Amino acid sequence: MTQLVFFLEEPSAREMLKGLLPRLLPNTYEMVYLVFEGKQDLEKRLPRKLRAWQRADARFIVLQDKDSADCVELKQRLAQLCTQAGREDALVRIACHELESWYLGDLTAVATAIGPAGLARQQGSRKFRDPDRLANPYQELKRIAPEYQKVSGSRTIGPYLSIENNRSFVKQVENV
Repeated sequence: MTQLVFFLEEPSAREMLKGLLPRLLPNTYEMVYLVFEGKQDLEKRLPRKLRAWQRADARFIVLQDKDSADCVELKQRLAQLCTQAGREDALVRIACHELESWYLGDLTAVATAIGPAGLARQQGSRKFRDPDRLANPYQELKRIAPEYQKVSGSRTIGPYLSIENNRSFVKQVENV
């Protein structure tokens, strides 16, 4: 059984992935979620964790929020850390801007998971057509869905997220 090892900057990402991945991947994968205490902790400890991993069938995915960083520079920095650790095959993905951008990209999932019921109709509004442009997705999500909490909200929204119909999702920065 292939092991997929996710390096994550926060617990909310783990909770979202636990809800999303079972719908996308066959159950022939063993999922491992390593949660760090923020970006700096992830970047500091990533090379050592990668070098120390013993399973030959392990595949690595690094997921970090963009926040105010430059996507290309951030991906290059993380990819370089993976390469230095001898894991140039690690997959690096950047959430632009924050994990909450993904949720704002699928208001149907948010409405289904935590409400309010009519929230999905706002997806076509100018503000939510491109949620990656929002300066503070977390605050915007709290404004339209006051019940949202980072970890519990991610746990409840994850199973409903759509990859195909999401207006935001991991931005793949090519040629990096």
